[in-house]
Amino acid sequence: MSYEIDARTVIGTVQLRVSDLQRSVDFYKEVVGLRVLKRDGECAALGVPGSEKPLLALREIAGAVPRPRRSGAGLYHVALLVPDRRSLGLALRNLVASGIQVGQSDHLVSEALYISDPDNNGIEIYRDRPREEWQWDGEGHVRMAVDPIDWDGLLAEAADAPWTGLPAGTTVGHIHLHVTELPTTEHFYVDLLGFNTVAHMADSAMFISAGGYHHHIGLNVWAGVGAPLTPDSAPGLDYFEIVLPTEDEQMTVFGRLQAASVPLRTERGTIIAHDPSGIQIHIIVRGPA
Repeated sequence: MSYEIDARTVIGTVQLRVSDLQRSVDFYKEVVGLRVLKRDGECAALGVPGSEKPLLALREIAGAVPRPRRSGAGLYHVALLVPDRRSLGLALRNLVASGIQVGQSDHLVSEALYISDPDNNGIEIYRDRPREEWQWDGEGHVRMAVDPIDWDGLLAEAADAPWTGLPAGTTVGHIHLHVTELPTTEHFYVDLLGFNTVAHMADSAMFISAGGYHHHIGLNVWAGVGAPLTPDSAPGLDYFEIVLPTEDEQMTVFGRLQAASVPLRTERGTIIAHDPSGIQIHIIVRGPA
């Protein structure tokens, strides 16, 4: 690969469609632990203390019917990265108290909790292990697994500390997508955008990142090869942001997509494109929080 996207690239705001905005706002406040930054009509922006930049944006589609998981291309989950293990323990304790079903996995590079919102949008809450503990093979692929987490150890980290929601420093660590098929998807994200492939899961999933992270974007065909994009009239993913550190880098990406004849439009400094599955991507420049 001749071009690599800037190592400082991260995932920004993820906008989700929901069927009942008030119900979703209550869920994300009380169960997930986000706070409302702004609410305007059918939309709400959610984040954490210390930053006015939203992690999630919600848009109500009145009367929309939630679809089963893995029913089309679009969101598999959006992953909220907390700054330390104690924060993850507190989140776990709150999820247990809420009565929601909680999935879990130790990925070696991270410990992760999995839930679904009222519209079956997938949410991961996780913490990273220190980078020096990550293991890489000779091909530059990171070693990951799906082992059980230390549930009791996480709850012990929380001890009797009060739950006040997800803490300052929480970010969107990555996003995981159902896609229509992998070869054209890999070409778009790796060959054109310049992400690096860091892991594969047989022929059904791949993981890509910038700057040696374990993954910023997961891509899978678990909804079926050829799965159509989840329609705009249903709950699901509206778009996600790829955040670049400089305008020069943004213009480089713009030029690469334009040269490949990828349909683009610009809106107030944002490049708006769609990947081969039709998933909308906003490519933006944003400074520190």
